[in-house]
Amino acid sequence: MSAMQGARRRERQMRSPRSNRVNLAYNDAELTIVQEAAKRDGMAVSAWAARKALAVAKDQLVPVSADARDVLAELIRSRGELVRVCESIGLSDDSGVRPIAHLVEEAVQRVDRATLQVMRERASRW
Repeated sequence: MSAMQGARRRERQMRSPRSNRVNLAYNDAELTIVQEAAKRDGMAVSAWAARKALAVAKDQLVPVSADARDVLAELIRSRGELVRVCESIGLSDDSGVRPIAHLVEEAVQRVDRATLQVMRERASRW
């Protein structure tokens, strides 16, 4: 029993049969990556590759590296930390803390804008 046996195949479109074929070539490392991605989605490799290629072509999916996910996660963590710092400063007395609180608040707003931008760019991929 192979690892891919029982994998979900791409749905067939009754109105328009798929008679055109595209050949893909991967080296061993690339094929391993593609196989893992297909396995993660519970699909056959060819079905996974076809679906992803079509989604990219239709602008429904924008390819992005795993690093971009890490960037977004870090932005979200940083935002949370900045908000906590801002809240703790805001609870302090007014003995010279206001200018610092204002700088932290501006930093939170910059991180918010960056986080929202990355999220908008990734929205179609979630």
